[in-house]
Amino acid sequence: MRQLLALLALLIAVSPAPTLAQIGDEVLPPVFVETLLELPDDAAQAAKSGKRLLLYFGQQGCPYCKELMQTSFTQKAIADKTAKHFLPIAFNLFGDREVTWFDGTVRSEKEFARFLKVQFTPTLLLLDEKGNIIGRINGYYPPHRFSAALDYSVRRLEGKLSFAEHMKAVPQTGASATLHDQAFFMKSSNLARKPGGKALAVLFETRHCAPCDELHREGFKRDQTRAAISRLDVARLSLSGRDAITTPDGRTTTAEAWGRELGIGYTPSVVFFDDKGKEVFRVEAYVRPFHFTSSFEYVASGAYRKEPEFQRFLQHKTERMKEHGEKAELWK
Repeated sequence: MRQLLALLALLIAVSPAPTLAQIGDEVLPPVFVETLLELPDDAAQAAKSGKRLLLYFGQQGCPYCKELMQTSFTQKAIADKTAKHFLPIAFNLFGDREVTWFDGTVRSEKEFARFLKVQFTPTLLLLDEKGNIIGRINGYYPPHRFSAALDYSVRRLEGKLSFAEHMKAVPQTGASATLHDQAFFMKSSNLARKPGGKALAVLFETRHCAPCDELHREGFKRDQTRAAISRLDVARLSLSGRDAITTPDGRTTTAEAWGRELGIGYTPSVVFFDDKGKEVFRVEAYVRPFHFTSSFEYVASGAYRKEPEFQRFLQHKTERMKEHGEKAELWK
């Protein structure tokens, strides 16, 4: 018995300590777990404890990812909810680890991100037990909205209403009771596009929306943003609007119905359409002026046609700025 105990003590002494999940050199909060990235097995193991998979995509140096980790996952209620109801797994947007999807296909992390159409970091996907994506958090959500987004999976709401409908009902507090106007907003409710004409940016907002207030207070005030916006038609719609509009592809509906059709669950959201009325890009999370301006540049310049990954476009932009001695202020 003494020999057995000695052997166990030796094994414990030489066993490596559990590793924390990382994105590059950045260590993630302890709630994230390291797995073999064989997602069918991960989902099965999670289900045994009544949990579901929560897939997180980030990249090193991402200020929104840092804000999510430092602001949301440091709040005990969110960390406890995540640990109790999810198996959270982190992925590097440009990583090379192999990931096995539910159909058995093996892809690298960056191929996996493209497969799931991940354009922003952070992006978090809520999966059910069979690997169906029931909710998609594109970009940074402030804590109260992020917690509500997790509740969609925790409360098993996917059979009752869409994720967008669930998020639309999350109250906005401490914000203006009226919508803000801008001189560059289209006056017409006819958003139909003509081949060879301008691309279109449609801004969806609501009243009592603090991020909307901030967008008008900061984002729209910057010269670079104004310059990028001037190259597009810009329409602003209330997400609850019931007046008739004509969509970019020529259909008649209301802003409320169209927003529901587009799956808009966060305000402010911006959906971009090309000159043929086809959606080409969208921003549906909290972004600071650098990324907000860049999204307009991405579409107005036509860069989206050659570079389908927005993050690559941002990398090229920051590299050009450095070459000219300019600093990219990602958060200011």
